[in-house]
This record gives sequence, structure tokens and C-alpha cells, in this order.
Amino acid sequence: MKIPKLLQAVLVLTVVYYGFVLVFDVILDHVIPTSLLTMYMFFVLAGVFMVFTATDESTKELVGPIKALVEDPSKKMIRNIVFIILPLAAGWFTYDKMSLSFEAPVELRTIHPAPPTSMKAYGKRYDVLKLENPFRKFEKEDPKKFQELVGEGAAIYIQNCHFCHGDKLDGKGPYAAGLNPVPANFQDVGTIAQLQESYLFWRIATGGPGLPNEAAPWISSMPIWQDFLKEEEIWKVILFLYDYTGHRPRKFEE
Repeated sequence: MKIPKLLQAVLVLTVVYYGFVLVFDVILDHVIPTSLLTMYMFFVLAGVFMVFTATDESTKELVGPIKALVEDPSKKMIRNIVFIILPLAAGWFTYDKMSLSFEAPVELRTIHPAPPTSMKAYGKRYDVLKLENPFRKFEKEDPKKFQELVGEGAAIYIQNCHFCHGDKLDGKGPYAAGLNPVPANFQDVGTIAQLQESYLFWRIATGGPGLPNEAAPWISSMPIWQDFLKEEEIWKVILFLYDYTGHRPRKFEE
């Protein structure tokens, strides 16, 4: 038996929708944002519509059941039921999505999750608890060279990081408004002032994908910077972050 065009379109959209959910939630173990899923489905819907209306015959076959439901006098009872159910379903869906919930979230997000004891970057493994900034020693040994390194870190930051974290390191870069969660405000005493340099190296090098599960439910937009910056460039940026904000990096024993 031939499946009607309208039912074919509905089946395609259903399969694609649950396919996205299956791939992201089950296979990739990442929750797909609702806004992103909506965007994907919009393009899928547009593609399905273009394919199923490619010819006059297929267009008539697609809209035929809808036209019959609206115009055929013998389908008055079904038409009335559909026209009652659809607005009620749309209203319930809108209310369900927009209504406030007073229940606590299932999982609270940790802004600064505990770092792993070791991490892998640049093809090697680091002991995060013992990792130190190789350029920090110049702060006392050679202040002039240290300031040169800070300046190099500032240039790297402006070229790569200020778009999100801002030219004042306050988390208010030109792209910040479109991100959730918003970029970290390094001027806040609750951010890098409370952290170790090795912690910043871990977060910058591994980016958002390197966050542990406790950082859910929101996915950080931070790129995996080890794919774009050299190891020494990340350390120079870290020097700049602390120097510009006037904070001192903490030690794990503190």
C-alpha cells in the first residue's frame, strides 16, 4: 500500500528529530541545546518541503488531504475535532514551555569544577597539581624580560580571546551576549584570583569539551585552544591575565 505524501513528510521529520536526539544524547553523550535543535529542524523542514513540492503532482498529493479536510462537507465532524484539538495542543505546549518551575534543577552547575589530577595536551600528559608556569620565574629573575612576556601574552589575548572575554577582561566582549554561559569575568575576585596557573592552563588548553560532567548542564563555548595556540603562548596569556587584573596566582597548598 502506498504511503500518502503527507504521512511520508511527517515520518521523515519524526525520524530526523529523534535521530538528532539519539546521536547527541546517546552516542555523543551531549545534550543538544533546544535552540540548536530548533534550527536544525527548521532547515530539515524547509528541505522536506522543497523535495515534496518539486512537481505539481507531488504538491497536489501533499496538500490533498489537508484541502479535503477543509473543503469536503463529509469530513465536517473530523474537521471540527481537528480544529479544536490543534489550538488546545498548541496552547498546552506553549504553556508547558513558558511556565515557571519552582523545583530545583536536577544537577547544579559548578562554575569552577575541580581539575583532574592529570591532563593530556600537545601529545603529552601533565601532572596538574605540580604544573607550573615556566615563565613565572622571570618575574623575580629578570623583570624586564617578564614584562616583555606579559606584552606578548597581551597581543595573543587581543588576537584570540577579547572577542568573548572583552578588551578589559571583564567578560563583556562583542560576542559575549550570544553565549550561555557568559564568558568569565577575570576582573571578578571570584575567578582567576582564586585559581592556580595550572588550572587556567587546563581550562584554556582543553576548552569547553574538556570540562567534567559536574560542569553540566551548560556547555562552555571555549574552544580547545591547544589546537590553535602553542603551549608557550597559553602560558604567556596566563601571565597577562594575572598582570592586567593585579591578582596573584594561588598555589594548590593554599
